[in-house]
Amino acid sequence: MIDQAFAILTGLGGGIAVGSGLVAFITVLGIIPRLAQLTFTASWVTRYESAVILGALSGAWMSLGSPVISLPVVSAIPVGLSAGMFIGLLAAALTEVLNVFPILAKRVGASDRIKWLLFAIVLGKISGSLFHWLYFQFMR
Repeated sequence: MIDQAFAILTGLGGGIAVGSGLVAFITVLGIIPRLAQLTFTASWVTRYESAVILGALSGAWMSLGSPVISLPVVSAIPVGLSAGMFIGLLAAALTEVLNVFPILAKRVGASDRIKWLLFAIVLGKISGSLFHWLYFQFMR
């Protein structure tokens, strides 16, 4: 009984900490408004916020159990593309807000070659994603 209460309190505390960090991260840095500004969809800010809230709630709900969704394999394509675009746009908005690339280029000493630095990062991300997908797709 004490072990279960400890597990419940630990899980609840961890969830509150992670949730608070996510909300602070998104709110303080202004990720959603910046994402809307970059994509020229400022009128959809409330939809973006609702999507983030619904995604966080549904992810938390689904992590409590082991849901099985029986869908055709073809449906994985739009879901994967949507998730990839969201993560890519979120990362782009974050780097834009924090001015990561100019700071990185200055630290590396490549201020005049920032386009090549960006190109290398994009190629690295694509290569890593393809390797991960191909490895886990065919090596299981």
